[in-house]
Amino acid sequence: MSEPLQIVLALAIAALIVIGALFSLVAAIGLVRFPDVYTRMHSASKAGTVGSGLLLLAVGIHSGDLSTFGRAMAGIVFFILTAPVAAHLLARAAHKAGYKLSDVSVRDDMSK
Repeated sequence: MSEPLQIVLALAIAALIVIGALFSLVAAIGLVRFPDVYTRMHSASKAGTVGSGLLLLAVGIHSGDLSTFGRAMAGIVFFILTAPVAAHLLARAAHKAGYKLSDVSVRDDMSK
């Protein structure tokens, strides 16, 4: 591989790592700052999935191995398929258990 291509690839990998880490940081801040269990779950499932996916993509590209890249892609697909479903089920269980929405919430769609 030519040197300019290696530099571009290294910059792309670095950008993926930084952006993925920022999404993970946003998810962590959301867990601390949001007022109730429902908004915290939303933060963890959305931003955490994107951050983890970008970090896995960076690892897969950096490895240079097709097998490792395939496993990283499988991990991304796994995150995308399971995180929203798990967050929905946890939110539903929390609602059935009686966890109240915060005072700033406008509407409770699950109370019907």
